[in-house]
Amino acid sequence: MVVEMSTIQYAERMGSTKWLSADQQRAWRAYLLGSAQLMERIDRDLRVLGLSMPEYEILVRLSESPGRTLRMAELAQSVHHSRSRLTHTIARMESAGMVEREACPSDRRGVLARLTDKGYARLVETAPHHVAGVRDGLIDLVSEDDLAALGRVFAAVSARNTAALAGKPRDRVNDVAAAYPGEENDNGVADADAPATPETSTAD
Repeated sequence: MVVEMSTIQYAERMGSTKWLSADQQRAWRAYLLGSAQLMERIDRDLRVLGLSMPEYEILVRLSESPGRTLRMAELAQSVHHSRSRLTHTIARMESAGMVEREACPSDRRGVLARLTDKGYARLVETAPHHVAGVRDGLIDLVSEDDLAALGRVFAAVSARNTAALAGKPRDRVNDVAAAYPGEENDNGVADADAPATPETSTAD
């Protein structure tokens, strides 16, 4: 049954709204437009090379994992996909020979996704083009300080939303530990000792 909000309830809720300032509104709208344009460009550039953005991210996550293997449930979480969506994408990649699926030896209900040599070679081939697009579209447009701030901001955003899904409250940016892939220092910059991937080095 749909319960309509009364006029009094609506007025009370609107009166308690903490509206965005003009600067906050500009920043929010710049984020909406800029991020949509950037993701569209990155995905378009990858599709020219025969991969979609989700497929590329799956290759990256598998390449960073021990044995280039992850449980499907962990992989879905790492790329923020539903399990059904991931299953569909993995099936397509499996048909192309980039990944293989196998039963988890420690859990008969679990399924592992493993990056094949063909899939890794595809990632090594594609990574330089992808990284060049990321640099041109974002990294080289801003200062190192702004980039570090951007990293901290979205580490906080990710932590807040991850905590919300788990039912755990989190605080603002300064109270959120860095959440990039790999270990990080206090500045929110990826640790130089983190394992190299094709995005940082094409060396096998």
